[in-house]
Amino acid sequence: MSPRPAGLLFDLDGVIYNADEPIDGAAETLAWVRRQAIPHLFVTNTTSKPALELQRKLERFGIPAEAGQVWTPLAATRQWLSERPEGKAALFLREAARADLAGLPVVDDDAETGADFVVIGDLGSAWDFARLNRAFRLLHSNPEATLIALGRTRYWRAPDGISLDVAPFVAALECAIGREAITLGKPSRTFFEVAAARLGLAPHELLMIGDDVLADVGGAQAAGLRGALVRTGKFRPEDLEGAVRPDAVIDSVAELPSLLRER
Repeated sequence: MSPRPAGLLFDLDGVIYNADEPIDGAAETLAWVRRQAIPHLFVTNTTSKPALELQRKLERFGIPAEAGQVWTPLAATRQWLSERPEGKAALFLREAARADLAGLPVVDDDAETGADFVVIGDLGSAWDFARLNRAFRLLHSNPEATLIALGRTRYWRAPDGISLDVAPFVAALECAIGREAITLGKPSRTFFEVAAARLGLAPHELLMIGDDVLADVGGAQAAGLRGALVRTGKFRPEDLEGAVRPDAVIDSVAELPSLLRER
């Protein structure tokens, strides 16, 4: 993995913490990164909480994070929609997460027509047939409406076990309407490129550390970054047998300083 990366991107859930439990050694690793003055961002597909809440969560775990250092699909979506002020969005998001899109033009929550953009995030157990069908009706009523996926994560490790994430619901809607969503989150190439630009670095200068071999590592590599896979979070041994070959595999983020010292 030579040369040593000039900057780092950290996934959150499964890398820095599992739900509400910090990963052993994560705070110490981030303290080392700060002492080394390595530019870094926290790059997550979490859409159940606003960025400020994620920032505060990191701080509770002893990991200082500045405003704007947590890059999420919600932040990317706000930037994307702000460049298209002529349209209205339908938001399929948890209430807390809507704070990151406050002020943008949206349709009413019971509307079945009138949306130019249909934004699909993590609703967890709030998904049901009626809600998914309303998203379908909004897209079907306007053949020009854009389906926006806030990431393509297939599942995540919840406190009570693995749970469906955004991608399966987006895939159902794509099947129903016969057109593809745009993805404003991992593994989107644009998402990684914007993260690199925020650090003032080229993609090839960055290392992404994640627990999802496809969205984190594969997405990063496709965008020109390198990707390190941790054996925490959703990691499974079978992840090392697929088409995506991580540039490094470590037991946890606690081993990152040792990995980088070797380079």
